[in-house]
Amino acid sequence: MFGRKKKILLSPVDDSDNQGSSQPRLAPRSPSEAIKPSMAPPPPPRLRRRRRGMLSLLSGLLTLLVAFAIAGIFGFSMLQQEVTSKGPLQSDKVVVIPRNTGTGEIAQILKQEGVIEQPLLFQAYAYMNRQRGQLKAGEFQFKAGTSVDEAIDTLIQGKAILHTVTVPEGLTSEQIVARLYEHEILTGDVTETPREGSLLPDTYKFERGTTRQQIISTMQTAQRQAVEQIWQRRSPELPIKSPQELVIMASIVEKETGRADERTRVAGVFINRLMKRMKLQSDPTIVYGLVGGKGTLGRGIMRSEIEAATPYNTYVVEGLPPGPIANPGRAALEAVANPSRTKDLYFVADGSGGHAFAETYEQHQRNVTRWRQVEKSRPTPDATEVDRVVPDADQTSLPPGAAPELRGTANALPVVGGRPTGRQGRGFDASEGTNKDPLKNKTFDLSNPKNVPVLRQP
Repeated sequence: MFGRKKKILLSPVDDSDNQGSSQPRLAPRSPSEAIKPSMAPPPPPRLRRRRRGMLSLLSGLLTLLVAFAIAGIFGFSMLQQEVTSKGPLQSDKVVVIPRNTGTGEIAQILKQEGVIEQPLLFQAYAYMNRQRGQLKAGEFQFKAGTSVDEAIDTLIQGKAILHTVTVPEGLTSEQIVARLYEHEILTGDVTETPREGSLLPDTYKFERGTTRQQIISTMQTAQRQAVEQIWQRRSPELPIKSPQELVIMASIVEKETGRADERTRVAGVFINRLMKRMKLQSDPTIVYGLVGGKGTLGRGIMRSEIEAATPYNTYVVEGLPPGPIANPGRAALEAVANPSRTKDLYFVADGSGGHAFAETYEQHQRNVTRWRQVEKSRPTPDATEVDRVVPDADQTSLPPGAAPELRGTANALPVVGGRPTGRQGRGFDASEGTNKDPLKNKTFDLSNPKNVPVLRQP
């Protein structure tokens, strides 16, 4: 009697007519809609698996890098051991690396000379050390057992063997060039003989392959710097008008004495003579006027040569000659820039290698007499008399042992009114200037003695 009740599903119905009701109306659903299941949402992405993959990749790369680093460190250690181990050289050896030589060629040279055993290792390590500098050419000394690293350091640091050339004070430019040609280590030619007095005598260091012209240029630069510095420190009372005149006077002082304790005093004599307008009467100026830069006469100076009015003959020409007669050293330049403050006007040899100085002609004559006595007591002639005045000779020269009146320089003639008098006063004074004077307002090629005019008395 009692039957199963059907469940009726209701769905909301839009009842526009029932506007007054606040509750929606329910409409019945169909059976198919009632049993249809709803769709489930998709699952979230699995981020943990992706992270684990990236970490594995990074871990692998890191492991690989560590392996490479360990291998690199091991390899570098082995390389360091190879390049720092002792080489095959049994004893010290000098090796010359020519200019413009490549790294491979250098390696082969060192291999041939027995310095290294593995040229390729040398090349590789040299390229690795480019930041330390380039391999240099030159002459290098490699010690026994030199390693590859030490060999490269020697070539990069430029520890080349230095040679020396010594140029004594008082040589002419022509003599200096000849001395450079005698040095076998130097190469090349000198383009032209330097101007007299433009080179600074000294000892110069250089590497193998240096040219003679490079040494000349170095000497010229050193001379300019020295003259400039010394000129700035000169005495304010100096009657020298220019740096060139300083060099001229210094060259005369240089040729007159080689003793360091006399340079300033000899310079003082010539400075005093300049201030009194006395002729310098320096023997070396006569010689330079005769032979130029060729060197020495090799004999005593003849009377005719004393009286010959060459531009350099300070027995005839008043004041300084037109140019230097040699290349003075720094000490001679300093002596002229700051000479001794004395009243000396004369000096002559004293027999001990030095000179006796005098303020008056009478004192000088006594010094000359003593010098003659010294000369007579000597068993053999004094070789230093070469290129010195022999005043008693006429057209012929006396032997080197003959007793000279003037030894070293310096006017044995008395002075009256600021000018020397006596036999030498008969000489032609080119400084006065006459119509026959070819020296007036003229310039000469001082490096060529053939172009130096010689004046004779009428």
